[in-house]
Amino acid sequence: MKRGLVLGTLIGVGALSLVVSGQAQGPSAEAIKAAQIEKVKDNLYIITGSGADNQATFSGGNVAVFITDAGVTLVDTKLPGFGPTILERIKTVTNKPVTRIINTHTHGDHTGGNPAFGASVETIVHENTRANMAKMPEFSGANAKFVPKRTYKDKLTLGSGKDQIDLYYFGRGHTNGDTFVVFTALRTMHTGDMFAWKALPYVDAENGGSVLEQPQSLAKAAAVPNVDTIINGHIPVGTISDLKTYADFTQDFADFARASMKAGKTVEQAAAEYKVAPRFKG
Repeated sequence: MKRGLVLGTLIGVGALSLVVSGQAQGPSAEAIKAAQIEKVKDNLYIITGSGADNQATFSGGNVAVFITDAGVTLVDTKLPGFGPTILERIKTVTNKPVTRIINTHTHGDHTGGNPAFGASVETIVHENTRANMAKMPEFSGANAKFVPKRTYKDKLTLGSGKDQIDLYYFGRGHTNGDTFVVFTALRTMHTGDMFAWKALPYVDAENGGSVLEQPQSLAKAAAVPNVDTIINGHIPVGTISDLKTYADFTQDFADFARASMKAGKTVEQAAAEYKVAPRFKG
């Protein structure tokens, strides 16, 4: 492992261990209770959950619920076992059926609920995420039929007018297949775990992630026009300013790692010296 990647990768390993633990134990009563539905804008909601700092109530990523004329589009589906909870929350805001799932990336805290919606529901992912999901035990054997069939490479537009959704892939970061989902008429973007928390880069190298490339990918996402609201991977809804600041923060971190390597510092020395710049307070 390259020395400059260690700090960010350690964050990812710790968070992923919580995901694996959650899958093994199934959803707790506390986690189900934490998964509440909240309105973002007209016809757009999120089903929330806690972050990875509290394993007892960890329910997986924020789920976007977008009500269109044709039915409900979901962005991500939390951990295995959360399908019934997601359906219950949806029924409090609409009687329309779930007709489409978009997974932002491969991890089980964002894809685990997919099978609960049946194989007839269209599922869409980036082409690299499909390859990653096909390797997951959760999508093997009888569950192989739930591996998404529809993919895209760089950009895909779904629907039109008030129901339009744009999918973007801007390069490696959290994994090698992270999708940014834009609800065009609502000026809102779901970032998945490319912006999961206000923390050090959360990267899964085994699924193609890159601490060094993430800043550029985030900067491209932050430059998408006509977006003002951000649905993050795990934390409360934010703004495009938050995303731009996080892109700058990850670039600053990568620059620090490169400078430390060039100076011949050990991982331990670099870790001891690293401090968050004042402009990124919080």
